[in-house]
Amino acid sequence: MPDGGFPAPRAGRFATTRWSLVLAAGQKSNARSAEALASLCEMYWYPVYAFIRRQGNRAEEGADLTQEFFSRVLEKNYLHDADPARGRFRAFLCGSIRHFLSNERDRARTLKRGGNQPPISLEVETAEGTYQLEPRDDLTPEKLFDRRWALILLERVLARVREEQVSAGKAGLFDHLKGFLTGDSEGVPYADVARALGMSEGAVKVAVHRLRRHFRDTLVEEIAETVSDPADIDAEIAYLLKAVSE
Repeated sequence: MPDGGFPAPRAGRFATTRWSLVLAAGQKSNARSAEALASLCEMYWYPVYAFIRRQGNRAEEGADLTQEFFSRVLEKNYLHDADPARGRFRAFLCGSIRHFLSNERDRARTLKRGGNQPPISLEVETAEGTYQLEPRDDLTPEKLFDRRWALILLERVLARVREEQVSAGKAGLFDHLKGFLTGDSEGVPYADVARALGMSEGAVKVAVHRLRRHFRDTLVEEIAETVSDPADIDAEIAYLLKAVSE
């Protein structure tokens, strides 16, 4: 994955951020707040589920608590007082989950299956199947949350880059070169890729360099949407890349 020397996000991009979704979701219930919350849920439900499961809750409990967390966010207007000045959205959401679980220990859950309409549809088997594939059991809930957050973000970046390459008519080239972004092609000679693509080795090297630069630019843009200060981008990228490697 990419390392240091990250460029600034493109002009105008930083204005539309995850924080803007949070603030919209924190408004009184209306179509816009519901849509904003649904978008947040879709992006981040699994890190929340993994955090809750790693706290020692069983699969069904984890699913119920995840559903209730997001329902409570909407019904109790948890996000009303959200302040982008707090910094990184990742840390804000993780703190919100800890607060929610602390409160849940002191009372019985009120959300039941088939009861209130949840903002997301969480299939327990799918969620638990993913959770069982987590490679390590010694990660704390916080570290597991950060790891899954980082992986989801990198997957979003890779999907964005592929979509843009497909739109540019370069789907085949991307599929041959994406391993140089993910690390799957580590050690693969450029000459082998050049033969497969019918290109010169030099042309492949240039294409890989450009694709890596595009990936870095897109990664910066995605990270910029989760921090309140552009000066935090490099540190957040470094933190999340470390979370993936641990």
